[in-house]
Amino acid sequence: MRFTVVMVCGAAAIAAAQLHPPLPTVKDRVTGMTLVELPAGRFTMGSASSEAGRTADETIHDVEITRPFLLGRYEVTQQEWRTVMGTSPSHFADCGPDCPVENITFHDIELFLARVNERQGEMQYRLPTEAEWEYACRAGTTGPFSTGRNITTDQANYNGRFPYATFAPGIFREQPTPVGSFRSNRWGLADMHGNVWEWTGDWYGPYPESGGANIDPHGPDSPGDGAKRVIRGGSWYFDANSARCALRYTHAPQDRGFSLGFRLAADRR
Repeated sequence: MRFTVVMVCGAAAIAAAQLHPPLPTVKDRVTGMTLVELPAGRFTMGSASSEAGRTADETIHDVEITRPFLLGRYEVTQQEWRTVMGTSPSHFADCGPDCPVENITFHDIELFLARVNERQGEMQYRLPTEAEWEYACRAGTTGPFSTGRNITTDQANYNGRFPYATFAPGIFREQPTPVGSFRSNRWGLADMHGNVWEWTGDWYGPYPESGGANIDPHGPDSPGDGAKRVIRGGSWYFDANSARCALRYTHAPQDRGFSLGFRLAADRR
């Protein structure tokens, strides 16, 4: 595959860059996917005991990501899936080619990755680790959401009948929306909150206790008793709490559903 490195431009982007310079992106000319190049860095993973909606498995700990990596600006769309796989598995096929592909299992994604990686030599595509996903979702922020203490249905597609904490309810759209319909986070990543759940590459397991930095962590090397993979980000069907950066949810690799999608990560070979 051939790639073009581009930068976000335009008056709005220039204004935003005064506080948060745009990160470089790579465009895949075959599938049309755009990936953002994320820097190495450190962050605090998990949630504070005071965070509303927190669950016991969100143990707070320091994480260091030692190498830059690429992550899709958007969730993989129905058109991108069709380009690679020649199929249309989505429950919401009528939503359109720019809507996220959903109704796919972890095993379906493994086939997708095998086909994508056969077609090019510069990039090695994969799913993000759980740590990489949360690092990208936070984009340098520390609250429940990259938007701050709350998130509204003007900022993300989740089930607005069930707002976060004591905040006001919002819209329930009853289906996914085209990717990028809402403002991206400060690193230029769209729909990290809501729209569709995103599979990660990790088996579910407990976090380490807080202490020294965990270097490029990933889930257990083999499935535990529950044999579940981690999914992140919430969806159009779930409540606002499910869209928190730290929220962990799981599915068995063979599961599919109308709010299960994914976002690609990649490394330069």
